[in-house]
Amino acid sequence: MDSTTAMMVGEAIFWIVVAVIVVFILSSGFFVVHQQTKEIIERLGRYHRLAEPGLNFKWPIIDKRVWTVGLRVQQLVVTVETKTKDNVFVKVPVAVQYRAIPDRAADTYYQLTEDQKQLTSYVLDVVRAKVPTLALDEVFEKKDDIAAAVKEHLDETMKTFGWEVLSALVTDVDPAENVKAAMNEIQAQTRLQVAAQAKGEANKVLTVKNAEAEAESKRLQGEGIANQRKAIVEGLRESVKQFQDATGVNATDVLRLVLLTQYFDTLKEIGVSAGSKVIMLPHAPAGMSDIADQITKSIISGEEAASR
Repeated sequence: MDSTTAMMVGEAIFWIVVAVIVVFILSSGFFVVHQQTKEIIERLGRYHRLAEPGLNFKWPIIDKRVWTVGLRVQQLVVTVETKTKDNVFVKVPVAVQYRAIPDRAADTYYQLTEDQKQLTSYVLDVVRAKVPTLALDEVFEKKDDIAAAVKEHLDETMKTFGWEVLSALVTDVDPAENVKAAMNEIQAQTRLQVAAQAKGEANKVLTVKNAEAEAESKRLQGEGIANQRKAIVEGLRESVKQFQDATGVNATDVLRLVLLTQYFDTLKEIGVSAGSKVIMLPHAPAGMSDIADQITKSIISGEEAASR
């Protein structure tokens, strides 16, 4: 091989090597950006552009991929311990949903070093300024107001750093255990008081109704007894009159005979119905005269009352 041929071969090899190097360098400039992300490209140490999702190209050596910015929604939960207006310490967990603004994704890298720490500081500041102005019961009632204040303040502030706050949620209000027990005891005593009052009203109504029923019962019983006695008086009077008309015997003697007959019938019925459980006290036959006199006076008084 002469010198000319050797020179041509060497030159060809040189250009092949150069071509391989160029192709390798250029191929290293292609890269892929995934969906819902953007990549920050710097040129010679200075921000150049945002690479969109898909196949991208950067110039080797002079361009550099420095940061990947996620565009998906992120959540940060911050538990704030503070006290209420009535000096009760509570823990308030706040969940913040935020994401990078697509057109300002570069600001999330250049403006903030640690975005979550910055968000946490703002949440702590807003909640600790809002909750101490509310009593414990108001904190439970106005959770949405606290969340709205957090969102408004964070959204306004974090936009300057390329972040958009979508929502802020107060997920719980957690007082100390002794405070919870006291609140439960208050509710229990309140409900017991209401129950006792309702029970008292029910007993009152029941007592009144029972009294009314008893009064009505006694009234009806009295009317029944009065009607019964009136019927007895009418029957005795009719019997005495008929017996007197038939025999011509004195009315007083007839009445004594009728009463004596009823008296012995009554003793007989008592003995049959009660058996040996009833003890009859001894009495003299002369006692019948006293009984008859008393009954006669009662009948006469009844007839006088009935005639009036």
